Amino acid sequence: MDRFQHYIDGRFEDAAQGFDSIDPATGTPWARMPAASAEDVGRAVVAADRAFGTWAATTATARGKLLYRLADLVQEAAPRLAALETRDTGKIIRETSAQIAYVAEYYRYYAGLADKIEGAHLPIDKPDMEVWLRREPVGVVAAIVPWNSQLFLSAVKLGPALAAGCTVVLKASEDGPAPLLEFARLVDQAGFPAGVVNILTGGPEAGVALTTHPKVAHIAFTGGPETARHIVRASAENLAKTSLELGGKSPFIVFDDADLDSAANAQVAGIFAATGQSCVAGSRLLVQRSVKDAFLARLKAKAEAVAIGAPDAMETEVGPLCTARQRDRLHGLVTETLAAGAKLVTGGQMPQGAGFYYPPTILDCSDVPDAPSVRQELFGPVLSVVTFDTEAEALQLANDTAYGLASGVFTRSLTRAHRMIRGIRAGIVWVNTYRAVSPIAPFGGHGLSGHGREGGLAAALDYTTVKTVWLRTSDDPIPDPFVMR
Repeated sequence: MDRFQHYIDGRFEDAAQGFDSIDPATGTPWARMPAASAEDVGRAVVAADRAFGTWAATTATARGKLLYRLADLVQEAAPRLAALETRDTGKIIRETSAQIAYVAEYYRYYAGLADKIEGAHLPIDKPDMEVWLRREPVGVVAAIVPWNSQLFLSAVKLGPALAAGCTVVLKASEDGPAPLLEFARLVDQAGFPAGVVNILTGGPEAGVALTTHPKVAHIAFTGGPETARHIVRASAENLAKTSLELGGKSPFIVFDDADLDSAANAQVAGIFAATGQSCVAGSRLLVQRSVKDAFLARLKAKAEAVAIGAPDAMETEVGPLCTARQRDRLHGLVTETLAAGAKLVTGGQMPQGAGFYYPPTILDCSDVPDAPSVRQELFGPVLSVVTFDTEAEALQLANDTAYGLASGVFTRSLTRAHRMIRGIRAGIVWVNTYRAVSPIAPFGGHGLSGHGREGGLAAALDYTTVKTVWLRTSDDPIPDPFVMR
């Protein structure tokens, strides 16, 4: 089998323990991965802390040039990284290829932003004082990413953190870590000083050691709410700042005046792309009752025409889920939802044969709007459908969730779109489109979808702290404070 290594303090090294990574398309082991111990994590954090002083003192322009170099290397290596991500996670090659090529643009954006993180001069109310603010890097960042879209999810952490002058310990998920461990070679090739970026993988032992380490100043995490709760509790040990990009149960709202063909294409992309394994998946379809039948007919035809197959084949449109436990959990929730009274529109059958496949599935939950598939994040190609009659009801249903990451609104009415934009409680509102992203635009949510933003200038500022500088301009001696005048 292929073997991968950790990247700590500028060196590639084996771990004392390891585990087999499973190919989701076949269900068989294909590579041996290192499992970081608490000691490994400690060495990585110490290395990052040791490198921090030098990296923070490096000019912002110089940091930007290294990020530009990394962006070029990511673009050149995109085919290799895409093939690894497809092999290790089951994500289809047509998606990993396009996404990783675009990841380079995130590094370019933050490369250009590095020397534009500015302080400020304050018009202070004291005539003999000059006061200004310096933005300085916060310190060592613990970046923790899941297996889905991991090169993208690491770029929105590494890019702004490195641009701001922070050093990073990046922990890849133990599910499908190959592309990030390979990405470490690009970091090394780009010429980042030893210790500035450290990349490892492992299970709960590594996660706890990283999030509780006293030298970690900021924890940037993408994953599920349960793990996030553990991280927030762990951060009490070091009082590290946290930014959390968690799951979603995003409403996809279709009004009766929408372009139904366009909305259907967007809905298919929003729930079946990446085999539904996306935090912004439009997994709750809220459709106006008068167009429900016409819209579901379009969706059913598209879902049943989806090409399911080997993830490394360019013609494949839906591949396997990443793990067997995820497929089994998904099927269990589908079964519970049907038992609760939902109607099966299409899919819903556990396929036979090798691999962790699950068919595109549509559940009509109009009579059971509180069914498990409507309430819980499924992280798979399963769409739950609920109907509404009025705009007010659509808004109430959209906000009837503990999550608040993304949403989609399809209508030709500009005034209605603006009302929905104001009313929906989510970090992202897409109008007549879905799943659009850019390094320029912030990304994040609230509630069980977390806090903080990734992307845009806001992300870079999140990795800084403000230092207030007071400079007295008078040459007169400071008066004795204990002499009354």
